[in-house]
Amino acid sequence: MALVDVKPTKIDIAIADEIADHTNSGLEHTAQTLTWAADEHVLLALAAAGWLYAHLRQPQQRPIANHVLAVSLATAVLPHVLKSMFDQIRPDRLTIRGHRHGVPISGQARDAFPSGHAVHMGALASAAGLLPKTPRRLLRAVAVGLSLTRIAVLAHWASDVVAGFVLGAAVERLMRPWTLTKPRRGNDDGGRRHD
Repeated sequence: MALVDVKPTKIDIAIADEIADHTNSGLEHTAQTLTWAADEHVLLALAAAGWLYAHLRQPQQRPIANHVLAVSLATAVLPHVLKSMFDQIRPDRLTIRGHRHGVPISGQARDAFPSGHAVHMGALASAAGLLPKTPRRLLRAVAVGLSLTRIAVLAHWASDVVAGFVLGAAVERLMRPWTLTKPRRGNDDGGRRHD
């Protein structure tokens, strides 16, 4: 039993009802397939592969690879900790008509808050700020789109996704000072030794 019971807002309920009324199995199947791209297992595997590649082939990219891996690990653990503290029924457990239209069942029934997928995508969107303009915009658009799939499959209320996305972005920004600082060489006088 969690410490806090979170209730969906009226806006959350209205959005979920609209999705349940207007979806179909094709849309739900597509959204469910896309949502896997934001899964923690996929992202951790990609972050680990990127870290390994940077450490073997791109030494100048090691600080960014270290940062991405550390943020990926933090955003993989944090939603599980928060879900143990907060109880909220997923919208897919409260809709009958949605299931008739193809809405699948997602995860544990009371683990709606926050959206773990959105936490990962918020961190990714924030980390995209380290990239040049075009890839940064593309990555942020993908992160938002993948987060929205969690609402489309009624795995989360809209507020769960917004909260998760903001939380992920905050985690990424808070970790930057520790993971992206350049190591100092030697002492404060440029690394020259005095005998």
